[in-house]
Amino acid sequence: MKRIIVSIFMSLVLLLMPVLAEAHPGRTDGDGGHYCRTNCAKWGLEDGEYHYHNGGSSDSKPTATAKPAVKPTAKPTPKPTATPAPTLLLPKKQNVGTLQVYFFDVGQGDSTLIRTPNNQYVLIDGGDNTQGKNVVKYLNALGVKTLDAMVATHPDADHIGGLDDVLKAVDVKSVYAPKVSHTTDTYKDFLTAVKNEGRTIKSVTKGGTIPLSGIEANFLAPINTYGDDLNNWSAVLKITYKNNSFLFTGDAELKSENDMLADGLALKADVLKVGHHGSNSSTSKAFLNAVKPQYSLISVGKNNYGHPDSGILTRLKNADTSILRTDQKGTITAISDGSKISFTTTKGASK
Repeated sequence: MKRIIVSIFMSLVLLLMPVLAEAHPGRTDGDGGHYCRTNCAKWGLEDGEYHYHNGGSSDSKPTATAKPAVKPTAKPTPKPTATPAPTLLLPKKQNVGTLQVYFFDVGQGDSTLIRTPNNQYVLIDGGDNTQGKNVVKYLNALGVKTLDAMVATHPDADHIGGLDDVLKAVDVKSVYAPKVSHTTDTYKDFLTAVKNEGRTIKSVTKGGTIPLSGIEANFLAPINTYGDDLNNWSAVLKITYKNNSFLFTGDAELKSENDMLADGLALKADVLKVGHHGSNSSTSKAFLNAVKPQYSLISVGKNNYGHPDSGILTRLKNADTSILRTDQKGTITAISDGSKISFTTTKGASK
């Protein structure tokens, strides 16, 4: 009987084997599916294709739920960096009790501050329109809150352009200028600023003075009238402290120089602010011989005028005067104790 039962069981196994083979048996995984191993095409599957038998559709193996794609945060496009403006080199305030003359570096232009031994201040010119704020910075660095006098040597923009900024920034007691006008907006701005500060312009002529304590401040020019020749209208100021003297010539040219020579004025000075930025229209040999400066200051910057002229530089060297230039030395400070003069500069070595 046992043999009959075993025989029947074996027969059933042999009969079911093709069906089981067609069923591509395989253990399901945790997702409830498995890979097709045999007779895949019959079931519409590719060999090795993953599928389900629990009512799910045939599919490739499910991947883990994808995280939402995060777009990389775009870095902001950097704005082009502007070229930083050159650092303004500020002069150092000197001790009270000496005469100090600060020849400000204002590029192609003129601006000079005089500080008397009794702490009074005179500003001669203010550079061009772009330099007004720099002149104010220079004054602030030196602790100047009040100017006892402002001198506008003549109406050219590279001399008076920054004066309206100065008038707005500090108290100005008196304003001096030659009696010549101009039609430019720069000159009108200067006149408007003077008016807005409740000041009137004191006319400069030969023989005029600025009342200061402890020093002499005398105007040597203009001597004559010069029509529309603005440079020759320049106010020329001589400062004397004990045995030392300074001559500030603005842009005075040969006509004005010749008039000063013909008038027999005492032109000799230890320090000459060279006329018209070293142009060959100024600083004649005769004028230079009369001044006999130990030091010659040239206020100049990058320009297309050929300033300072090579011939004038040669003339100054031949006159055995030491030449200092603001384009090379920056702001130049002359310090006088009444008998000797020393210099400090914001660029390069001091003298």
